[in-house]
Parts: sequence; C-alpha cells; structure tokens
Amino acid sequence: MQASFTALCKPEKAAAAATVSFKVREFKLRASISDVVVVDGPSVNDISIGLEKPGCFTVEFKFPKKGMGLSEDAGRARPSCDAGGKPLNLSFTHTKSDAMEGNGRTMLDGTLVIDSANKVSVNHVPEAGIMKLGYAYEHRGLTTFEPSYDLGKNTWDFAVSRRVYGDDVIRATYEASSKTLGVEWSQGSKPNGSIKILASVNLADEQKMPRLCAEMTWDFEMRAPCVFAHRQQWFQSGRESYGWKNTRLPIY
Repeated sequence: MQASFTALCKPEKAAAAATVSFKVREFKLRASISDVVVVDGPSVNDISIGLEKPGCFTVEFKFPKKGMGLSEDAGRARPSCDAGGKPLNLSFTHTKSDAMEGNGRTMLDGTLVIDSANKVSVNHVPEAGIMKLGYAYEHRGLTTFEPSYDLGKNTWDFAVSRRVYGDDVIRATYEASSKTLGVEWSQGSKPNGSIKILASVNLADEQKMPRLCAEMTWDFEMRAPCVFAHRQQWFQSGRESYGWKNTRLPIY
C-alpha cells in the first residue's frame, strides 16, 4: 500500500491533500482527499475514489462537499498505437458533473514521438472550442523547448525547461493569452517525496505583483501487519523446540 501527503501554500490559502492507493492484481485502487483547509475549523472540499489500470484507463468518482451523492465522474482511456512506425500515445477523458450542462466535457490528447528528442502534441476540447498544437524539442537531454499554438485564441505559448543538479528542473513559461510569466523549480523525485516552488506574474497588471506558491509531497510505503504470518512463526518455533521439525501441524 502506498500513501502520499501534499502540503500546498498559496497567497490566498494553505491547503493539504492525501492519497492512499493499493494494487489488486493489475489494477490500482485509489482514495484521495484534496483542498483540505484548516481555517475556522477543518474543511474538506474534494473527496474522490478511483480505479486505474496503468497505461490503459482510469475511472474516478468525486463526492460533493455536503452529502454523499455523486457529483462528478470522470473516465480516462490511454490507448497507444503506431503511426508510420512512430509511437502515438492517445488520451481520452470524459467528465460529467451536476454543474455541467449537456453531456459533460470531453478532452482528447495525442502525442506523436518522432524520436527521443522531438515530440508533437495536440489537445482538443470540443465543448470549449479549445484546440492546441504543441512541439517539444529536447537538446542533449538537458534543455527542452516547448512552443505551442492555440487555434481558438490565436495566441502562442512558450516554455523552456533545464535540468540542473541531477534530477532538479527549472522551467520558465509565458502565456500570451493571459500575459502571464512564470518560473518553476521542482526537485527530482526522491525516495521520500518532492518539492515544487512556483512564481508567476501577470504582465497586464499595473502593479505586477508576483504570486508565489510552494508545494511539498511526502511519499510513504505502508505495510499492514500479517496476523497469520506471526501465528505460523509461533508454531514453527514450537515444533523445533520439541524436536518436531519434520512434523506438520495445522496452521489456521
């Protein structure tokens, strides 16, 4: 059983999240709570349970803040195929909630891996009229350039990331539609967790006040005690003490 705890600090609030998951054959069951705020008493805004088959599909159900009726469900499929001998990774996500009108929202993602350094991606949300095309180029395994074009807004976005100190990554982004400039530093995945610090500023704002956000995640490996294992060990030691090493006793 695996568990993780995340602490998130934003200018407007400080929140936390926790996730517990365990494997059942090739499937993974997951339960999580997020957006936990301890201000004027504890408050949990998001509780969800999910079933995942890694690399194939994910089904997730979210519960509302009040009551136990289902308010949102999401299904995600991730098939893979070949296009001209190149790996093509696809992702299909459908979300349905009480707050959404119609049949919900569908998101289509596709990534074509041309080679180890070049990737082309597309993101499409039909209900919102979103259509984005992206390209990623990795230079010598250290620096990645990621320009993207939004067909709906007719704007460009840019991102540059650089690997430093081993697995740490510094990433700079610019969104032309919102005129937001951001810098992010993320620590590589460690045995006990990771750290991420993000700073952003809206260049369209007259004051241009930077917005800081810090996120820390701790990972745990949980093992439940096995009562039957202790009982079997107790019978084994008893047989050896009486010289019954080759005699079998019933183990319950």
